[in-house]
Amino acid sequence: MTAADTAQKPLDHDALREFVDRKWNDEIVPALTDYIAIPAKSPAFDADWAKHGYLERVVADAARWAEAQRVRGLKLEIVRLPGRTPVIFFETPATRAGSTDSIVLYGHLDKQPEFEGWRSDLGPWLPKYEDGRLYGRGGADDGYAIYASLCALAALDAQGIERPRCVGLIETCEESGSYDLLPYVDALRDRLGNVGLVVCLDSGAGNYDQLWLTTSLRGLAAGSLEVEVLEEGVHSGSYGGIVPSSFRVMRQLFDRLEDAATGNLLPGAFHCEIPANRSREAEATAGILGDEVWKPAPWACGQDGKPVLPVTANPREALLNSTWRPSLAVTGAQGLPPLASAGNVLRPRTAFKLSLRLPPLIDAARAVAELKTLLELDPPYNAKVTFKPESSAANGWNAPELAPWLGEALQRASQTHFGAPCAFIGQGGTIPLMNILQAGFPKSQFVVCGVLGPKSNAHGPNEFLHVPYARKLTAAMAEVIAAAP
Repeated sequence: MTAADTAQKPLDHDALREFVDRKWNDEIVPALTDYIAIPAKSPAFDADWAKHGYLERVVADAARWAEAQRVRGLKLEIVRLPGRTPVIFFETPATRAGSTDSIVLYGHLDKQPEFEGWRSDLGPWLPKYEDGRLYGRGGADDGYAIYASLCALAALDAQGIERPRCVGLIETCEESGSYDLLPYVDALRDRLGNVGLVVCLDSGAGNYDQLWLTTSLRGLAAGSLEVEVLEEGVHSGSYGGIVPSSFRVMRQLFDRLEDAATGNLLPGAFHCEIPANRSREAEATAGILGDEVWKPAPWACGQDGKPVLPVTANPREALLNSTWRPSLAVTGAQGLPPLASAGNVLRPRTAFKLSLRLPPLIDAARAVAELKTLLELDPPYNAKVTFKPESSAANGWNAPELAPWLGEALQRASQTHFGAPCAFIGQGGTIPLMNILQAGFPKSQFVVCGVLGPKSNAHGPNEFLHVPYARKLTAAMAEVIAAAP
């Protein structure tokens, strides 16, 4: 068969789906079941990760599976820089004559910690496949990425469909802010080649009915805030009204930062103007999803048996709140004893872990500096206030305009494999690699998508991978890769 014959060979969509479905059922689901059972927590949550060896295990397992795949010219290695978490790097040459660009396929294998509230028959390291959902920590976020990426390449090669050169970059530090990734990108820059397209499968979906393209990601500023008023706890009866409560001081500091009634972040430095095209996208997506923007959250039963209410029930405003506006969450606490052992004592200190999500266009380093100054300056009662930023601060990302070929390929792929058009949505999470690659390869196109749809609950209890959606997404990505110039 000549190169011209191969170039003209049409892609058999039915055969592609059959290949992908078989690979997922026979190989990928079992591999991810084994992966979920390994507590490969990110370094921020496992200081002894090197000693425990869990990250090495999931990397070795994924590499072993990858090397067995029938992908033309595949070369893979586990790259280790001293003192840093390992990275899988693979490459496969172009099968299309004259193709000069590379496609980067990104994913990560490190996981968030356990969290509480798992269903009694589930657990973070207890994989369970039920009704098309593979439960357990990390399968959807996003251990499946390397498996789906190589499955897509193998599906194309099985039909002899030409494609550009593809390289894979699978890290193990993403959930800690990807602080190990930049040194690897620098070390591998020459081997990445001339990057024309980045495919990242670490994002979300508005529903399970169509392909969703992520158009923006929020940034992150995080750290611990501690308020100290005493050297040791004292009797609350003797000193209540004399010693200011460390919790009350904390509340006053929060009043500097957030409107307690609305959740709106007060400092203008944490806000940016929402681009007109993103505002229009939010309007269109709100029209598709309606109340499903906010209804899938696992709302508790509130007062008088009625459910807890969202900040806003307006779908468009809810989308913009979670993608283009800052938001604050307290994700941990110290200095608060359990209820069963809490005596009548004024506690010497209160500490909270803060997670501040930043709009895509806000510089994270400046936001961290602003946050530290705001919280520590002139504290109430001259209490000792300390804000310690975490190293996980990261900028958000706003996707470049889609090239015509890519926009058309995404729509075709979504119609072919989902029977519905591709839709567009911002995400409230952070993927630091996107800015790193966009800065290094400013002309590159980006396909950021994923399987984290309604109730998939990444980072929380009962996280699951929606396998039927993942199969369709894999086939759709194969179509996009085949369409790349």
